[in-house]
Amino acid sequence: MAAKSLLIVQHMDWEGPGQHLLAALLEAEVNFQVVQAWQEPLPSLDPFGGMVVLGGSPNVDEEKQFPYLVPLKARIREAIAAGKGYLGFCLGHQLLGDVLGCRVGPLPKKSVGFITGELTPAGVAHPVFQGLPRRLNLFKWHGQGVLPPVPQGRSILARSDAAPVEALGLDDNPRVVGLQFDNHAAAVDVAGWLEHDGDWALSGSGADPEGMVVAAVAQEQAMGREFRRFMENFFRLIWGA
Repeated sequence: MAAKSLLIVQHMDWEGPGQHLLAALLEAEVNFQVVQAWQEPLPSLDPFGGMVVLGGSPNVDEEKQFPYLVPLKARIREAIAAGKGYLGFCLGHQLLGDVLGCRVGPLPKKSVGFITGELTPAGVAHPVFQGLPRRLNLFKWHGQGVLPPVPQGRSILARSDAAPVEALGLDDNPRVVGLQFDNHAAAVDVAGWLEHDGDWALSGSGADPEGMVVAAVAQEQAMGREFRRFMENFFRLIWGA
């Protein structure tokens, strides 16, 4: 069995693992190593049961501007080929889509703040969403996304009016999942993201920063509970019961 340890890939100095993710890791006693991919090499995947790739400002096709995306995409392919777990949030989801041959590009409008999404029939049946409601509250912070249709062997697991592919799965490997939403972020993380990236997020999105923080506080307990259930399912897929 692979070690109960995960590699977490970070793209921005201010956007690390959210408090909901840290709580889930602590609760399940999962060790982890955070790598700041833009300034340090990615370690070997051998000691890890899987990798979690967070969100960030780069787009998947900006390899000249962000050269580290090239070895990161290679490492994602390596993780999938080795049968390890993979969980991508936001940019991590888009990188997974790119590696799996999906189209990734701008959405008609930025999706920033709290919205409601829904699981597709494939998502309802997927083991990573077991025990979760079909309609989910989502925290969003992006302008691009995976665009349908997706290639054969890949499934859209969740959707919303803001993004047609809110979650992406690999049909023959349930341990590989991408989420366009950032439900790993708790209220304190939302406030920090607004402080560091608010100019980008609020420009053209129609988002209300004060309302976003209020919503984050109001939904914190329920979103945290659902997120921990999701992560329990993900951990079970990697390491068993």
